[in-house]
Amino acid sequence: MTLTAITGGRIFDGRDWHDGRSLIVADGRVTAISAGIPAGARQVDADGALVVPGFIDLQVNGGGGVMFNDHPTPEGIARIARAHARFGTTKLLPTLITDNRAVTAEARKAGREAAARNTAGFLGIHLEGPHLSVSRKGAHDPALIRPMEAADLEALLAYRREVGLLLTTIATENVSIDQARALAEGGVTVSLGHTDTTCVEALDYFAAGVRMATHLFNAMSPLGHREPGLVGAAIHGGSAFAGLIADGFHVDPVSMGVALRAKQGPGRIFIVTDAMSTIGTDDAGLMLNGRRIFREGGRLTLADGTLAGADIDMLSSVLFVHRRLGLPIEEAIRMASLYPAEAMGVGDRHGRLLPGYAADILLLEPSLSIRSVFIDGAELE
Repeated sequence: MTLTAITGGRIFDGRDWHDGRSLIVADGRVTAISAGIPAGARQVDADGALVVPGFIDLQVNGGGGVMFNDHPTPEGIARIARAHARFGTTKLLPTLITDNRAVTAEARKAGREAAARNTAGFLGIHLEGPHLSVSRKGAHDPALIRPMEAADLEALLAYRREVGLLLTTIATENVSIDQARALAEGGVTVSLGHTDTTCVEALDYFAAGVRMATHLFNAMSPLGHREPGLVGAAIHGGSAFAGLIADGFHVDPVSMGVALRAKQGPGRIFIVTDAMSTIGTDDAGLMLNGRRIFREGGRLTLADGTLAGADIDMLSSVLFVHRRLGLPIEEAIRMASLYPAEAMGVGDRHGRLLPGYAADILLLEPSLSIRSVFIDGAELE
């Protein structure tokens, strides 16, 4: 067993700060926050840095010049994970945007192989569609959107049984409440998104086991004074978690603040990037389902101006909610680590720096730039 002691930093375990202590790591797990250093431990001097949990991103379409839709392979997953690790994301769900049956099957296969290889940074996969609503399609190709069939349901359940974590975004228009319940009972994490559902219907789906709303405010029925829509249901529904794209383009900061203040628990609002292949590159844009997406001024859009994913990394998102919304840095970090872990049902082993948890660690300079990243205890070069 190789022991590592990260010393000389201020440790944030996800709830509390620890000064004058060392973070002890062995075999990819945190073993202790200790006043002493075990004999023989390799020491890493944090030299005044903040030692905090690594970020967890549940919606990552691409990175490093790769889109998961175009490269639904374990190599594609590894490249996306490496690109986002530079910005503090230590675990992620590569996300497939609505595509045809063959590509969807390849994405599931890639997830199987990535899990078998213990690919660094890989947590599971997110299938965003194809069972969405055409009326709230966003950048999804309407020709590929379709109802869930029995074979689709079984494929998702089989992946969860055989491989591990799986998140799928669905719309009430194309997935029945019985299908949603069967997915949830089978261990699949189900999220409502790209839907015109009513508030009452959404609350019924949450009661049936749906756990999340995908990118709050975007591509969903809005909060109205007589029909609260999915936005209202997600904020009101205590069990529901909700992802939020914190780039200042997808959601106005005023709306973000209102939602954060209003959200009932224990479900929380957490940060997702919805990042595309541009992260970590100088690319001027990309292609999605044969359509050109343009990159300009921090935004990604189709030719008609429709937002098409996001051009932001997780560290920038954390800094946005901290500096622009005025959230304490502790809460901003929780929105990118603990809360997404809880949303996926793995908050007992991810998202904090406590004994038994994955040693996914960031060393942040006092300026909040990244000095070092550790995934499962291994420092990135």
